Amino acid sequence: MSSLTREEVEKVSLLARLRLSDDELTKMTEQMSQIVSYVELLNEVNTEDVEPMAHAVEQFNVFAEDEPHQSLPRDAALSNAPKRDDECFRVPAVLGD
Repeated sequence: MSSLTREEVEKVSLLARLRLSDDELTKMTEQMSQIVSYVELLNEVNTEDVEPMAHAVEQFNVFAEDEPHQSLPRDAALSNAPKRDDECFRVPAVLGD
């Protein structure tokens, strides 16, 4: 089983933009090495007859028929809005002026 080096964990923490103290780096190196060792156990499992899958449970789409119907009245749609005017939801500017 392979284990991670402190330098590898430092590189990963740098890529993840994490600032780790020496103690945290030591602890993280130990913990991540244990995780990698645990995942390596999967190499021992015989998966020869196992079909690849995208999800752990069977997935299928269930679509409702697209039928036109009455829209929600504007007053009802705006009734629970924290900020609004007579016609719209009011939200803070994101892009500036």
